[in-house]
Amino acid sequence: MSKPSLLQLKDVHTFYDNIHALKGISLSVPQGAIVCLIGANGAGKSTTLMTIFGVQPCRKGKIVFDGHPIHELPPERVAARGVSQSPEGRQVFPRMSVFENLEMGAFLRKDKEGIQNDLDWVFSLFPVLKDRIGQIGGTLSGGEQQMLAIGRALMARPKLLLLDEPSLGLAPKLVEKIFETIIEINRNSATTIFLVEQNAQMALSISSLGFVMETGRIVISDKASALLENKQVKKAYLGE
Repeated sequence: MSKPSLLQLKDVHTFYDNIHALKGISLSVPQGAIVCLIGANGAGKSTTLMTIFGVQPCRKGKIVFDGHPIHELPPERVAARGVSQSPEGRQVFPRMSVFENLEMGAFLRKDKEGIQNDLDWVFSLFPVLKDRIGQIGGTLSGGEQQMLAIGRALMARPKLLLLDEPSLGLAPKLVEKIFETIIEINRNSATTIFLVEQNAQMALSISSLGFVMETGRIVISDKASALLENKQVKKAYLGE
């Protein structure tokens, strides 16, 4: 029996001024799954996440999250519904401490005990953040900033976690650590994860479902295991 959809995009079009960035995107993210979106630079992957989160307006089409349309909502109201994003380039608050950055992730919450429990959970996922709790965010290494960006997103206790290029610019060992943690987040909290990633091999290996994007369109969608064996995907994205 297939899982119900937590997120659905239906014929979504997004523009940057007159540039047609998303050209009728339709996809579905099942509840509790890890789903990835792969494609070349400039294909529209990050725009897709920004449109879901309300940062980039959806000019045409519909986005439904948890049974409710969200395509006309601003980012803070999308976040209040249970969507959280770890953006491309990490974008930690550079002059705030690690603790203050994590606090910002929970700014919509009032449950002090729950916030403390989630803070402890983030520190269990990323022990280095606990060691750096008073350190200014901008002085962390790239890998530590990526951990902080994901941790900050988790502090909102989201139903859906949007991850934009979590492995970008990281050393191979750190990439493995990040992807192991993504699996752990999904397994232990049942958080649904929608992942945009240049490292197609890693993304598909941890996902149940994958979408391939080219120039603002979804051109292939299939089980991730099938995409790993797809000749077209192998040639274009897996270096085979």
